[in-house]
Amino acid sequence: MQIHYDFFQSENTLLPQKGRILISEPFLMDNYFKRSIVLITEHSEEGTVGFVLNKPVNMKVHEIITDFPAIDAIVSLGGPVQTNTLHYIHTLGDIIPNSMKVIENIYWGGEFDVIKRLLESGSLNNENIRFFLGYSGWQSNQLEDELNDNAWVVADISPDEIMSPMNKYFWNIALNRLGKKYQMWANFPENPQNN
Repeated sequence: MQIHYDFFQSENTLLPQKGRILISEPFLMDNYFKRSIVLITEHSEEGTVGFVLNKPVNMKVHEIITDFPAIDAIVSLGGPVQTNTLHYIHTLGDIIPNSMKVIENIYWGGEFDVIKRLLESGSLNNENIRFFLGYSGWQSNQLEDELNDNAWVVADISPDEIMSPMNKYFWNIALNRLGKKYQMWANFPENPQNN
């Protein structure tokens, strides 16, 4: 008997857009994107920019940048592009000039000197901001091609979750929410040869 159902064919019903996440499929073995959750901060005909949410590093911002206030804010690997740059998302909106709104209560970037001053004054804390080393980027139509190849599933996420600490297990949690088919993805062993 032949089965006419592919368990590993994604069923993307949502289109990529700012504020949504990309959840990698279980066989994606790229060092940055393996079992990753990527927040989309910009999506247009020119391309897509985002940050991996669930790849924290064991470093603090003041260990990366000299003369920066000590803060316990999350620092994650944002992606494979320009890994020698620091990026951030926050919940302070227009308080930080030149911030770009991603979704309700989540903003990307803004003037770094203002962030530093707000940290020094205690007006900004580790619950208001997340930092990323590097970013994830796709050229025009590149992400759409990857979606057609079933490399990603597009899903929604709440602002509170975006700002919460995440680890590699959030990948499983996010997939489990999407229903039975994706629960199979979530339970698929990371290395099937060891199963």
